[in-house]
Amino acid sequence: MHTLENLNKDKLPKHVAIIMDGNGRWAKQRGKLRIFGHENGVEAVRNTVESCAKLQIEYLTLYAFSTENWNRPKMEVETLMRLLVASLRKEMKTLSKNNIRLKAIGKIDSLPSKAQKELSEVISKTSKNTGMTLTLALSYGSREEIKSAVKEIAAKVKNNIISPENIDETVINTHLYTHFMPDVDLLIRTSGERRISNFLLWQIAYAELYFIDVFWPDFREHHLVEAILSYQNRERRFGKTSEQLN
Repeated sequence: MHTLENLNKDKLPKHVAIIMDGNGRWAKQRGKLRIFGHENGVEAVRNTVESCAKLQIEYLTLYAFSTENWNRPKMEVETLMRLLVASLRKEMKTLSKNNIRLKAIGKIDSLPSKAQKELSEVISKTSKNTGMTLTLALSYGSREEIKSAVKEIAAKVKNNIISPENIDETVINTHLYTHFMPDVDLLIRTSGERRISNFLLWQIAYAELYFIDVFWPDFREHHLVEAILSYQNRERRFGKTSEQLN
């Protein structure tokens, strides 16, 4: 089993993003309600956050709740929101201990007021931390994000703030929820599914993708290490040839 020591510290991804998938199926296998899986997924979050902080990964983004997740059964959504509030309270110590700054992206104003309040308190309390930036994607959908950026840019063009000729990738980046972070280097998805599910579509243009069959509640440090080792063994060409890179 690989450990953090097996990694080349000079070739670490700057930004790791994770689609935390499989809580419901993990619970179902055990004859439990889906929510049991979500509760056990919290331990995987803590373990992954602490491991990334130990490695000094600069940015970790977790897909916690998508815009489509609102369509789930009402009881599951309510319990997920309660779990979010409880976890934020509980993990405040972990964030402070590891010098982690919390951020959130998505339609945060659509969350219940209690969750919004807790989130903004933790974001405020950790804002001076200088270690890793942990971002929770909540009520997040990439198409919604891109649509919103297009509308903002269109309004600025209409009001002569931006001229159409000057719209480049940098302008688009500054209008996305993720304007404070670099593009994703490594995207991990658990549970054996091999799709992106409307997550950071613009930001993963050149990301390395890593899919693992393990359900999220069982994801631990050695799985993260395996994902990063896989990343380190790949050649990132960004559209160039191997010869050009060498």
